[in-house]
Amino acid sequence: MLIREAAAGDWPRIWSFWHRIVAAGETYAWDPDTSESDARALWMNPAKCVYVVEGDAGALVASAYLTPNYGGPAAGIANAGFMVDPDCGGRGVGRALADHVLAEAKAHGYRGMVFNAVVETNPAVRLWTSLGFTVLGTVPEAFDHPRHGRVGLHIMYRAL
Repeated sequence: MLIREAAAGDWPRIWSFWHRIVAAGETYAWDPDTSESDARALWMNPAKCVYVVEGDAGALVASAYLTPNYGGPAAGIANAGFMVDPDCGGRGVGRALADHVLAEAKAHGYRGMVFNAVVETNPAVRLWTSLGFTVLGTVPEAFDHPRHGRVGLHIMYRAL
């Protein structure tokens, strides 16, 4: 498994799983009907460091971005987003990508990382807590989950 910085030409392969994940409406607080051009602007924004994971035969199986969560005097706190192709879950791809992005965040001088809206039913909550993230708080019933109804959104943090 190779983790590298994304190139502009990677977007179509990221979009193939990005769209399925967001359209499912279970883990991201983005409009499930986000257009490809809007999705590209969200994910591949030049202000973000974007990474991809290449699996077997060079297939892209995951992507993540790293960006400041705040500006000005609070710019030392990072934010990140992660997506693993649903067909590749449970193989350690997410953990490997998370370890990589956390190391990159520290190398970029960030002092901590915050996730602003982690759906409390998202299986990745277990990954984040195993990597040292804590739930700072939960906004109750903030997310309309297609299977579970109204569920909370966690705000999670980890010092780097």
